Amino acid sequence: MEKLGIAITGSGSAIPETAVDNQALTQLVETSDEWIATRTGIRQRRLAMATESLSTLAATASSQAIAAAGIQATDLDLILLATSTPDDLFGTACRIQAELGATKAVAFDLTAACSGFVFGLVTAAQYIRTGVYQNVLLIGADILSRWVDWTDRRTCVLFGDGAGAVVLQANDRDRLLGFALRSDGTQNHYLNLAYTASSQDLIPDVNVAKGNYQPITMNGKEVYRFAAQKVPEIIDKVLFQANLSVDQIDWLLLHQANQRILDAVAQRLNIPEHKVISNLANYGNTSAASIPLALDEAVRQGKIKPNDIIATSGFGAGLTWGAAIFQWGR
Repeated sequence: MEKLGIAITGSGSAIPETAVDNQALTQLVETSDEWIATRTGIRQRRLAMATESLSTLAATASSQAIAAAGIQATDLDLILLATSTPDDLFGTACRIQAELGATKAVAFDLTAACSGFVFGLVTAAQYIRTGVYQNVLLIGADILSRWVDWTDRRTCVLFGDGAGAVVLQANDRDRLLGFALRSDGTQNHYLNLAYTASSQDLIPDVNVAKGNYQPITMNGKEVYRFAAQKVPEIIDKVLFQANLSVDQIDWLLLHQANQRILDAVAQRLNIPEHKVISNLANYGNTSAASIPLALDEAVRQGKIKPNDIIATSGFGAGLTWGAAIFQWGR
């Protein structure tokens, strides 16, 4: 019989070697370790050096996930790369496919900013549930340091670089217990990495735009308000869909944007602190990488065990948000 359920069978992660603590940022902008830590919970972040690439970080995380799942790269049918910061605007998933030697896999990028991993998880699940593919590699990776204005103290203290990956496989039992995805483009202007153009005259009466991107801009207050309201709401909805109570959740794994958001969501859902996974003190906001990075760390520390029920939610630019509830392992 065809297996049409999904299981998440392996995880991996990779971070740049260079760590920059809050104290170091005081050389760039007027801030302090205390100011950053009390408002965000962040103590340090990892930054990719000019010689490092997204594809290398992603391939390292992917190799770990493939090994943990007990398969070979040649077993993969699909590679999904959730990123907003590809090495190449045409996409970076195919380059990762080549680096891994995943010769059978079709590969493409998916962009949903900080919601990217959750959106990718749901997308991957559809390919497996319809019987099209059996083995899917989902990567969340971002190098936001490339696009941060290092003179803007409201944003430069928040972001870090990293990659995380999971392998999803066809399974007799469906371990994805529920999900919901949302978008609200009317709030798009609160968080952007916007295209900016300089006009170029080609020939008389023909004027084109020469492309570039401006650094990240964010209305922190509005994004915080949005996350604190929408995330508990959507997790509630998915709990209902999965026919689960809050008490049955073993772990709350949110996008690692701000400790105050994590605390507010947990409080609204009545989830105790010891069930909340948080590693943003060490990594900052790594966008699409944050959920798989925290997941892999918790799995390797032995915190997350097979059959544990995890409620996860991503939220960010778009504005987009989504939640999924899954059981870890086969």
